[in-house]
Amino acid sequence: MFDKRVNDGSLERLREAVERTSVLTSGRTATGLTHDDADDVVGTIGTDSAHGFDPFPLLRALCDTGARVVVIGQVAGILHGSAELTGDLDLLWDGDPAQAEALARAFGAVGCRLLDEDRDPVALDARAFALPKLQFESSSVSGDCCTPALPWGTLPVRGFLGRALTASGSDGLQVQYLRREDLIAMRRAVGRAKDLRRAEELERL
Repeated sequence: MFDKRVNDGSLERLREAVERTSVLTSGRTATGLTHDDADDVVGTIGTDSAHGFDPFPLLRALCDTGARVVVIGQVAGILHGSAELTGDLDLLWDGDPAQAEALARAFGAVGCRLLDEDRDPVALDARAFALPKLQFESSSVSGDCCTPALPWGTLPVRGFLGRALTASGSDGLQVQYLRREDLIAMRRAVGRAKDLRRAEELERL
């Protein structure tokens, strides 16, 4: 898995997007809305989750623990060159119980709290990752951590995992993310206004 390595400036694009998000949200009045409340047009950049948004500490922790996790959603879009900003990080992993301990260590390292799909708190340990989907929140990043066990319809998400790209930074950071065509397929399957808009942008890139 993850044997296609790229060093095309994708991580630099993400760093620039994080900086632009910081400037955009600086001094913005809080609304009480989180990534879970994002609308179908603007997305999480319009919520409080965009305040202080920085996925790099969690991405670094996942890399350091060796957890095999793929970035999906708009962070993956930014890695491919999308100009749209986001305030959350969505992740996909294969659900292998052998990875659960590494995942728990990574999320714990950045002070995340975990919630189930009903937003009830879940203890941050390896057992939590038996759930098909977890939400996570910390001072710097929030989002969803999903597995193929979710009802993805006809999307072959396990195949998406197997052909993910790996962005490598000069500091040793490695970030796995969906291929552009797989991200487009996922966008079009979800079909919200923001997804269709972003799919069209990815097709033009």
